[in-house]
Amino acid sequence: MGLFSARQPRKFRRVSIYTDERKEKLQKLVEQAEREKSGAQPAKESFNTDKFKGTFINFTPRAQRYKEHGARIGWPLAILLIFVLLIIWRFIMTGKS
Repeated sequence: MGLFSARQPRKFRRVSIYTDERKEKLQKLVEQAEREKSGAQPAKESFNTDKFKGTFINFTPRAQRYKEHGARIGWPLAILLIFVLLIIWRFIMTGKS
């Protein structure tokens, strides 16, 4: 009975809009197999973005400081935190709410 059967939801399928890595890897494998079959010299390697990962940090002083020291608490946040802790400490010491 179609009236009481619940439809199964669609399964999630991630589709990359800009690049399809699976298709690129498959294309490289096909090209490599064709080169090996014909006995031709290996072609020059195409542009690879992996060798440029992390180089941006080397050229920006702010990013270098963030990487070295990590996230810091700003002085306004530190003052606010101290103020809140003083209020909590006062309520604990006096016993009034």
